[in-house]
Amino acid sequence: MRKATLRELLRREQILVVPASFDMVSGKVIEQAGFEAVYLSGYGHTASHLGLPDAGLISFAEMVERVHNLARSVNIPVVADGDTGFGNVINVRRTVQEYEWAGAQAIQIEDQEIPKKCGHTPGKRLIDAKEMALKVEAAVNSRQSDDFLIIARTDAVTVTGIEDAIYRGQLYEKAGADIIFVESPTTLEELKRAGGSFKVPTMANMVEGGKTPLISNQELQSFGFKLVAYPITLLLASLTAMKRALTVLKEKGTTKGLVEEMISFKELDELIGFPEVRAWEARYSL
Repeated sequence: MRKATLRELLRREQILVVPASFDMVSGKVIEQAGFEAVYLSGYGHTASHLGLPDAGLISFAEMVERVHNLARSVNIPVVADGDTGFGNVINVRRTVQEYEWAGAQAIQIEDQEIPKKCGHTPGKRLIDAKEMALKVEAAVNSRQSDDFLIIARTDAVTVTGIEDAIYRGQLYEKAGADIIFVESPTTLEELKRAGGSFKVPTMANMVEGGKTPLISNQELQSFGFKLVAYPITLLLASLTAMKRALTVLKEKGTTKGLVEEMISFKELDELIGFPEVRAWEARYSL
């Protein structure tokens, strides 16, 4: 059965909830849990792949590889973080083309200077709004299919304020962006402005411990949002579980007491596809 494309999912009245993967296994878990799309978090994949912060340190080639591996690992649409597009309009063209080739159905590009920083950390600097609008236009004209969506993100709220963020978002909308993402609103009023100021779908970002108030998906939908990402939820939860397991192992000298809290080895085997590999191997064995 054919899965709905991201564009088709966004046509529904219901807000689309997109948890973020930080690696391929977490992407599979998101799909298995019944979510209809997965977000490739730049923060999470930089952390898991490099062990470094989301400060513009992961390269274009490394990100394309991650996009390809995630898109290959799941059968639901992948929304992929493209940072700044990795350069000027020439770089944006190649970034869009490679992300689309790698299997993503959307790319997110932001209006920060290079090197960029995580949207919920201090020290961000913006490029000129008109320069970003040209990058959005270049991104739109670089894709091969209209089903590959361009998400234009502005980080203006915590740098120059909500009014500039709305101005920038509307400029990017005119440039052809399919989705507008106003990053890190700090109040409910700013969230309402971000969700209700554009004609194209809008995206929200729920970061536990971040600058934006954590509210329900239903509330976000009432503000006008069509898509909400949870960029670090699984990373934070998995680290909590790992720290607990290691504490028990260190203190008790065994993991026996944790077995009931874990998925089984058999479940892990099935999640990553070992049964299919064994069946394939048996089919071609002498």
